[in-house]
This record gives sequence, C-alpha cells and structure tokens, in this order.
Amino acid sequence: MSNQSENPNPTSSSTKITLKTSDNELFEVEEAVAMKFCTVKQYFDDENNNSITSGASTTMIPLPNVESHPLAILITYCKKYLKIKANNADNKKETEKDMEQYEQELLRKVMPQELTELILTAYYLNFKEALDFFCRAVASAIQNKSVEYVRKFFGLESDFEPGEEEKLREEFAWSFEGVDEY
Repeated sequence: MSNQSENPNPTSSSTKITLKTSDNELFEVEEAVAMKFCTVKQYFDDENNNSITSGASTTMIPLPNVESHPLAILITYCKKYLKIKANNADNKKETEKDMEQYEQELLRKVMPQELTELILTAYYLNFKEALDFFCRAVASAIQNKSVEYVRKFFGLESDFEPGEEEKLREEFAWSFEGVDEY
C-alpha cells in the first residue's frame, strides 16, 4: 500500500480518504487533497453525504481508470499546490512564482512519455490545475517540431500512404519550413 498521507496544510482536517487505483494500489490522502480531484468530490456529492466519511475514519474511493504511477505524481503535485497556496495566501504573484519553480523541477523528473498519462489521469480526476500545467508542458514539448517527432512523442503511426503524405508535404511546403527535425 502506498502511503501518501503527509499533511499538505496544517489547518486541514485529519480525515483520510483512500484512493484505489486500477492496479490495486491504495493511496491514503488528506481530505483537502482528495477534494481537489473533482471526480472524487463528485462521488461524495452523488452519494448525498454531507459528511465526507459518515463517521468512518477513512473512506475508500475506487478509481478504475487511474493507474498508481500517475496518481502518485498528481497527489504530490496537489500537496505542493495546496502548500504553496496556503503559504502565499496573500500574495498571488509569489504563489505563481513558487508554483512555476516547482513545476519546472517536476518536468525535469518526468519522462516525456509520462506526460500523456498524467494528462489523461488529471482529466479523469478533473484536476484543473494539473491538467492545465501538463497540457502546457506537452504543447511546449511539441512546439515547432516535425511531424515525425510528434508521432514518435505520442507513439502514433502515420495513416497516410507514402505517396499521399509526400504530395501533402509538397502542397503545403510552407508549413514545414523552420521546423525542428529532432
């Protein structure tokens, strides 16, 4: 069982929510972290629970479309986001600066192939801040890159016939000018 229970904010409640991934990993997180994932929050809204746990010390939420690796990264991102936001509650510019610094550090640790997984997980969990960040990261990674690079980045195969693609390249040659080939 993965234990992700470090309290991101000293003022948050001690209520724990357990998230169960599709690969059967369990992540125990603070209520504040879990509630940033709108999909988890919606679970409680759908159940019409005014109290998150209804008297239980922990609640388990199954996440059938989420694997453990990207969830661990998103939980860490969320904790950092909440901590930075709480520490800089009165200073929006400082919050943005600290988040940008953290996000740059995170991108150095994340493999490019993991970005798609992180986007899909953030989308499923409806975690807007992380989704926006990882989408910007992908956009930056493929900006001004060749078609071949983008295909390789996303693991896609061409659906054009060789002659058909050449014809399009000749017809729209202007769109391939100045593109990085790597």
